[in-house]
Amino acid sequence: MIELWRAAERYRGGDAEAGIVTRHAFSFSGFYDPDNVRFGPLIACNEESLAPGAGFDEHPHRDVEIVTWVVEGELTHEDSAGHVVTVRPGDVQWLSAGAGVRHVERNASGVPLRFVQMWLDPVEGGGAPAYEVARSVRDGVVLAVPNAGAALHVLRPRAGERCALPAAEWLYAHVVRGVVGLGEEELTAGDSARVRDASGLDVVAVGGGAEVLVWCP
Repeated sequence: MIELWRAAERYRGGDAEAGIVTRHAFSFSGFYDPDNVRFGPLIACNEESLAPGAGFDEHPHRDVEIVTWVVEGELTHEDSAGHVVTVRPGDVQWLSAGAGVRHVERNASGVPLRFVQMWLDPVEGGGAPAYEVARSVRDGVVLAVPNAGAALHVLRPRAGERCALPAAEWLYAHVVRGVVGLGEEELTAGDSARVRDASGLDVVAVGGGAEVLVWCP
């Protein structure tokens, strides 16, 4: 079963006066829909836009796996474990909060920042926090998040190219940019598909510049 969610259906969040615009795919913060709280272990898929100088001041997390994909601009990350890192387009950042960590996320540059941040529920809570950045992630790369029992697949099909989607009991596909076909439907930037018992599916790029993030076990 394929369930499509369009970009226009995302919940609006953030703080426009502070230069933060957020679009939530799932219930988040003050936005709650009891029928839309998670899909598999995925509990958040937020599209974030930060103006130059804007950001999220130091705040805590625990028992959550946070994966961040930068679309444009530069994200500055600082955390209580001593990491100070700049994450750029094509990089993917993974923060495992463990028993507790504090961090700051900011656009310290002079240009707008856009990123997609995805939260996953861990299989086991507690433990020491962990942090990792994969630089310049290539097309087709699979990034495992073992404590969530999930993996992120990065797809960048060229115009007319088909990319097979994994067979899985659940699969979540988020279109970062471009237009792709999935079954009889076309998905554009910000659209997503939630698939149960995925089998024999693929995405095809309609035009160039497509980029899709796919989560599955």
